[in-house]
Amino acid sequence: MLACRSCGAELQRTFVDLGTTPLANSYLEASQLDGPEPRYPLHARVCESCLLVQVEDVVPPEEIFSDYAYASSYSASWVEHARRFAHHAIERFGLGPSSLVVEVASNDGYLLQHFRDEGIPILGVEPAANLAAVAVEAGIPTEVRFFGAETAADLVARGQQADLVVGNNVLAHVPDLNDFVSGIATLLGPDGVVSIEVPHLLRLIEDVQFDTIYHEHFSYFSLYAAERAFERHGLRIFDVEQLPTHGGSLRLSGCHAAHSRHDGSGLEGVRKAEHDAGLDCIDGYDGFAPRVEHCRRSVLQFLEGARAEGKRVVAYGAAAKGNTLLNFCGVTADAGVIDYVVDRSPHKQGRFLPGSRLPIEDPSRVAETKPDYLLILPWNLREEIVGQMKQITTWGGRFATPVPEVRVFS
Repeated sequence: MLACRSCGAELQRTFVDLGTTPLANSYLEASQLDGPEPRYPLHARVCESCLLVQVEDVVPPEEIFSDYAYASSYSASWVEHARRFAHHAIERFGLGPSSLVVEVASNDGYLLQHFRDEGIPILGVEPAANLAAVAVEAGIPTEVRFFGAETAADLVARGQQADLVVGNNVLAHVPDLNDFVSGIATLLGPDGVVSIEVPHLLRLIEDVQFDTIYHEHFSYFSLYAAERAFERHGLRIFDVEQLPTHGGSLRLSGCHAAHSRHDGSGLEGVRKAEHDAGLDCIDGYDGFAPRVEHCRRSVLQFLEGARAEGKRVVAYGAAAKGNTLLNFCGVTADAGVIDYVVDRSPHKQGRFLPGSRLPIEDPSRVAETKPDYLLILPWNLREEIVGQMKQITTWGGRFATPVPEVRVFS
């Protein structure tokens, strides 16, 4: 029996089945191109009890996150987002030199640096040793370990109870959801606040963001499902903000359930939006799969049409969402419909995308080859990427984004 990772009920209802794919962040070296790639089912289901959308944890988290390719600092807009959040949190929650801010899944220190610069004590908890090393080199104290109840108890025993726990885009990556949320409840001081950012399931459904589904994302949250998960461990979501990041996200602010913090104004609006979309009842999750099929047809028609016209397509962004999209669409380097992909991260350059095996180049390669189309795979960073690559218009090149269907623009 497949059991819901939040409430334990049996999982039977399909949300969308994306077939069998490699891990979205398992980039290949040239020496690996002759061998097979492990592939795993990517089947999202919705719990008929607590309405959490989730995929099976078919891969041990150690295999995914112990050496992780995504470094947050290579997105300028994301670093700026982190800076704004830090200053907002310092003011709203009265943080100062006697406070402690702990970030779980702290990546390369992109966020904690802003608290450090304001003289606030910080600690990162990051399972990827390669990213933790970058953070430590930058002066961000970081423990290399997975976060959960055991880690939290250890930190508290060492006197490191947090006034603010931050978890940005990590809750979705947690296979043992109850262990993780229990850890937050343990780590959080009596008057402490937890701030969690998650992509909003409502936006995923409305905008057909199926490419944000991959093995490293175990769960997909509505406010409704998140509240149920927090309540189970004595935590209460007292406010929520809607953010534009990652195609539409929620910033959940939580505290101990017994705390007297007043509910913020954001809760009512998000609850109403989810109710209007039917996300508080099981039938609201039907009908997504046919819209995903329409997107696949749109992408393939665009790529095959460009090839038929002798046009060259290059992709921008060796992002996990792009790998889900390319693998679901069956795009490969051998098909000849995309020449290569570019990415600013030197950790990815010189490697190859999983599944499609497209080579990853430096963005400067675009000016050398002058493609007709630049297909932006991380469509959530569209404006940032267009600003970086606007020189393609000098030779008549155009941009394209793939979801909810292909849109071409200058």
